[in-house]
Amino acid sequence: MKSTPDLCDQYPELVQVVEPMFSNYGGRERFGGEIVTVKCFEDNSCVKALVDTEGQGRVMVVDGGGSMRRACLGDMLAEKASVNGWSGLIIYGCIRDVDEIMTTDIGVQALGTQPMKTDKKGIGETQIPVTFGGVTFTPGDYVYADNNGIVVAPQQLI
Repeated sequence: MKSTPDLCDQYPELVQVVEPMFSNYGGRERFGGEIVTVKCFEDNSCVKALVDTEGQGRVMVVDGGGSMRRACLGDMLAEKASVNGWSGLIIYGCIRDVDEIMTTDIGVQALGTQPMKTDKKGIGETQIPVTFGGVTFTPGDYVYADNNGIVVAPQQLI
């Protein structure tokens, strides 16, 4: 996969760059694919349901409302996502079990870490446009992430 700087150089009119606020935690440092969205706040029920489905190389973009109080992703869900073929997850919020996630073959970027898990009340929405970091993530668009940052495009670039 090309790096995000290479994508910016090659497709400057197509890509939008997410504001730099994410850290790379996954075992896969570069990842990308078609966007699948989740909008939730301190409840990862939708994330849990989606990692149980076939990922088909897609990227789950989770708008966790930027919460720093609960973790939307832990090692068991990251492992399930990897096994089911997800390319990665971008979490606008926190994750936990970082040492285990770093050894899992999946890309994970998040705002930070938090050891407290979320509640599971079944609250959340999927496959709706979500906006954070100055960019709107639309289901069916594409996202690419690496240690340089995250870029979004309306079409597949790689």
